[in-house]
Amino acid sequence: MILLQVGPNPNTGAVPGLPPEILDWREMERQKENASVTVASRLENCLGRAEEDATAALLEAEDWLSRASGIERAQALHCKGYSEAQLTRWRDAATSFSAAREAVSDGDIQYRARLGAIAGSSLITAGDNSGALALLDLAAADAAIADFVALGGEVQIDRARALLAMENSDGAAAALANARKLSPASARAWLLSATLARRSDDLQSAATFVTQASKIDPSNSEILLEAGLIAVLAGEDAVARDKWEQIVAMIPESPQHATAQAYLRQLEKE
Repeated sequence: MILLQVGPNPNTGAVPGLPPEILDWREMERQKENASVTVASRLENCLGRAEEDATAALLEAEDWLSRASGIERAQALHCKGYSEAQLTRWRDAATSFSAAREAVSDGDIQYRARLGAIAGSSLITAGDNSGALALLDLAAADAAIADFVALGGEVQIDRARALLAMENSDGAAAALANARKLSPASARAWLLSATLARRSDDLQSAATFVTQASKIDPSNSEILLEAGLIAVLAGEDAVARDKWEQIVAMIPESPQHATAQAYLRQLEKE
């Protein structure tokens, strides 16, 4: 190889006296990094295309997959799953994401955790909650190994969603407690905790949870809707009215706007 033949060129900024084989190793590492950037760019382009034309992106991903191996196989499957999700083929998407997860080596556990998480989330949407839990448990384990705390919190939220769909309120509450611990800045974790507590008639906890969610994301319409519901159940109609009127003023022509208006009309009748 050229570097081994001529040694370091002082004009390239190499450290004098560094063994040529080390320089050759550095060059190989740079080439690997450049290759990774190229693969990542291809994935990014494929995902972007899926948002514009999911069918075209799916064909591209399948063509890419036919010649891919290693990390490229994982990324081709990632794009395939994303394209299928855009086409609302959620079970197919989950299968692709799961296969992508299996194609990721132990050297990139964060990526493996992320793929497991989106595979599980896709199965929830497909209505397979028990299957989703199995994948989410794998994702939670990978996230813990990789110290990927933020994703770990999101995985616990999805575990709670699946458990609620299976009418396991205690399991969902435990999952949300984990989510709040892992991701204390996640407004979604606090909001879902508030909703579950309200449905369990624990208004004190519900109020505490929704207050924390409001501190994190004060203009979130879903949080304002929930805060109003909790206030009504606590006999604080004026507080509820204020929350829902904020939504009506903020986001016209939205589902949250229509829901808030319906709640306000109901208040007027009481």
